[in-house]
Amino acid sequence: MSLQFSMPTKDELKEDRIHDIIVIGSGPAGYAAALYAARAELNPLILTGHEIGGQVATTWEVDNYPAFPDGITGPELVERMQQHAVKFGAKMEMDSVTAVDFKQRPFTLVGYNGTYTARSIIIATGASPRKLGVAGEKELTGRGVSYCATCDGWFFKDKEVAVIGGGDSALEEALYLTKHASKVIIVHRRDELRAGPAMQQRARENEKIEFIWDSVVESIEGQDSLEYVKLKNVKTNELSDLSVDGVFILIGHLPNTSIFEGQIDIDDHGYIKHDGEMLTNVEGIWVAGEAGDPTFRQVITSAGMGAAAAIAAQRWLDAQT
Repeated sequence: MSLQFSMPTKDELKEDRIHDIIVIGSGPAGYAAALYAARAELNPLILTGHEIGGQVATTWEVDNYPAFPDGITGPELVERMQQHAVKFGAKMEMDSVTAVDFKQRPFTLVGYNGTYTARSIIIATGASPRKLGVAGEKELTGRGVSYCATCDGWFFKDKEVAVIGGGDSALEEALYLTKHASKVIIVHRRDELRAGPAMQQRARENEKIEFIWDSVVESIEGQDSLEYVKLKNVKTNELSDLSVDGVFILIGHLPNTSIFEGQIDIDDHGYIKHDGEMLTNVEGIWVAGEAGDPTFRQVITSAGMGAAAAIAAQRWLDAQT
């Protein structure tokens, strides 16, 4: 399935043209923001980034987005979002932002294809799950390897799965998986968890959860789908095979915000700080989606943040005239 673009003209991309609003990112947050901005006749420009559609575009099936009771593939959902935004006048440029200047208005963005200026910005650059970086991980993503239990847990009903990680998020997701899976095996590289005491107690008391300590993933094996995970004990160096139907890698997320450091306020974990209307500490710049959401990280919440940011931006722009 190929995504269709409404490409800007050369005049629309002239370096001396000031856009009313530029959306950085082409995931659910970015497309929702562009849709609302386009309907407000702000003629938004979307700078797509190098991964069009964000994380959801790599998800084989989305089963929890409203209005699709039979599910929808991630690429198809992204394509529909894109078509909706373009229908109302959003323009797209396949470019990645490499540097920004938010110290003065209009704001300046530098990409591989040129320089862009805008009166307002919506940052929707998303976040990327931390990867293990082992053999088979990339090839089997969406075919037994997942980074989101809330998104994909339902597909492992009455099956055995492994969770890689030992923090609060990993245990929370493991507990969620017990609603569907017959067994959840938590694999942790140490002999004690990093999660808080209350979360640890809940996990230890759940009869569906088992633990494998002092172990790391050496490789993820399978042909067309996951077959087993090869583990190594970090104390003995002993190798073993763990046969499971799914493996959830839950070792954290990395917000895609490094280019904004020193330009706007970012917390210690890399997430952009914002108020209830998605406004950053810089007037005229909003954030939407996982770049500013360390808590929910869902397609629908990202889209909602994008809509909110665009509405707030429209009201702010109207007040400037």
